[in-house]
Parts: sequence; structure tokens; C-alpha cells
Amino acid sequence: MGNLVEAIASLRGKRVLLTGDTGFKGSWLALWLLEAGAEVYGYALPPLRPEDHFNLLGLRHRLHHCDGDIRDRPQLSQFFQEAQPEFVFHLAAQALVRASYQDPQTTFDTNIGGSVNLLECVRETASVRTLIYVTSDKCYRNQEWLWGYRENDPLGGRDPYSASKAAAEIVFAAYGDSFFATRPDFGYGAVRAGNVIGGGDWSSDRLVPDCFRSLSANQTLLLRHPQATRPWQHVLEPLSGYLTLAIALSEHPKQFSGAWNFGPQAEANRTVAALAQGIIEQWGSGAIAIAPQDSPWHEAGLLHLNCDKAHHQLGWRSRWDFNRTVAETVDWYRAFSTGAAVTHKSIEQIQRYLETVDD
Repeated sequence: MGNLVEAIASLRGKRVLLTGDTGFKGSWLALWLLEAGAEVYGYALPPLRPEDHFNLLGLRHRLHHCDGDIRDRPQLSQFFQEAQPEFVFHLAAQALVRASYQDPQTTFDTNIGGSVNLLECVRETASVRTLIYVTSDKCYRNQEWLWGYRENDPLGGRDPYSASKAAAEIVFAAYGDSFFATRPDFGYGAVRAGNVIGGGDWSSDRLVPDCFRSLSANQTLLLRHPQATRPWQHVLEPLSGYLTLAIALSEHPKQFSGAWNFGPQAEANRTVAALAQGIIEQWGSGAIAIAPQDSPWHEAGLLHLNCDKAHHQLGWRSRWDFNRTVAETVDWYRAFSTGAAVTHKSIEQIQRYLETVDD
């Protein structure tokens, strides 16, 4: 990973298509690609809120963006033909576990059917040389083991979201075996990341946005599952993995094609309560209470990733520990709360992250 700066610089002038650019992770990746000098084409549903990171960064005016649904195959295909990308990053998804219980059909249609549409567009577009296909750490059949899941562990899911991501992985593997493995000079990777936090996330029913909504309103933060453990990582961590893998795939497609985990160091596996308390300490005020357990929906209590493959084969590893991750996240939301220019803050955090890659 010491070569990450040089690797990202190699994207200058490259045509990159990114689905889900209006989302939390997608907006950060779009900004990073633009700062690297790539020509970025974004395809996603319109942002939901004025304060979404995509809007705050003014990305609609900085890249070639198309409002669209990945379930709309003709529109997506037309966008591919217009963009003629060399790199594709697929992040568009219905990404919330609780929303998947409320509307399972949309979750399956988007995360499976939409991904099939994306793979078909890649298959039909000869310019594409590299595909990064983003799923989730929740694609694994979670046995609540103490050790981390490896890329060859069984897939599955008890909730609709997790099941949709496991199915999307199976679809990806089928396209790989059936079409991509014999495609000349084509590299493809499925990437699975842990629980990602950072500035600019305003999603409903997510811990960090809920924290800052409560803190800004001087309200007590209610935690549903305070003892649930998650592999927390700053949003820049998995994105650095996706970029590292994309460059490796472009240079050695057959060597690096396949599934990859990008998760934090073991010390970052903390409880929901520990993360909430860390945010409150960094913010300087706030209180926590335990919400009544009245939901019939299952939520995993323990989930870890094993990232030995990325460590040893790509030289990638997580760079910001748990405390740094919390500090950078709070720093962004504090800047937002004071009306500071968050575009500068987001670029500054990318630069600070890159300064740590050779540490």
C-alpha cells in the first residue's frame, strides 16, 4: 500500500464509471477520483437530502452525472455507451438492513437484479478493463464466530439485505466463470468491507448519523443493540482498498481477480456502545440511553473480517485505528455544524489519509 499515492495518480485522465455516486461511500470515492484527475461518470438515484455529501461537494457540477436507477437496464446501458469507461466501480445498492425488512422486494430487485444489469452492461462494453463490484461483509453466513470470515467462507444471510448481498456475490462469480475469465486483459474483483463511518453520512437507522442528529439537537442518543460488535472503519479505508485493487487488476488481471475483504485492524472491532461513547467524548457532550427491545427483526451481534489476503497479496492494511477514525469523523461533523466548507474538510481528510500510507 506504500505505492497507493502513485497508483491513484495513474488514474489521471482515465474514464471511470461509478454507480451510487450520490451515496455516502460513492460520494467520497467520486471526490477522491476527481482529485486524482480521473474523468468520472456517475450513475445513481438523486440524493435524498440537501445536506447529503454529494450535494455539499457540488459533485453534480464536477462530474458527468446521470440520475438513474440500476434497475433500469436500457438507461444504464445507454450511459455505459456514452461513457465508454475503462474502470467501473459498482456501489449502487439498497444498503440498509432495517429498510430491507420493510421492503424486501425492492432490496432484492436492486441488489440482485440491478447488479445483473450492471454486469450485463460491463459484458457488453468492450472499453471496460477493470471492474470493482462492491457487496458487504454481511454476505457471509454469519455464525457469530470470534474469528474473522475469509473470502472462501460460505455465503448466506438471515435478513433480506444480507441474503441479497450473498446472492449478488453468487451472480458475480457466475459471470466471472462464464464470461469474464476468458475475456482478454480484463480484471474483476468483488469487495467486502466492514461497517464504514465518516463525515457526510445522513442515512436513517445508522449509528453515526443518529449520534450527530441527537447531539445537534441536544437529545439523548438511544441505542438499540449496545453490545453488538462491529468492525468499524473510516470510509477512506475500504475505498483505499478498492483503488489499490483496481490498479492491481488493471496491471495483472488474472492474478488478482476474485473476492477480497477490506476491514479494520482487530482493535477496531468494538461494541455499538463503545463507538457511541467515543463520539460523545470527542464531541464534548451528550448522553446515551438504551432503547426498548421491541423490534421482531434479527440484527447480528458479532461480525469480523479476516483480511490476510489483502494484507499479503496487495500489501493493503488499515491505517487509522479506532480512536483516529472516531476523531476524524467527529471533526467532519463539527465542521459541518459550524457552517464550514466541508469540501475543503473532505479533501483535507483524504490528504491526511494519504500522508499515513507510508508510515
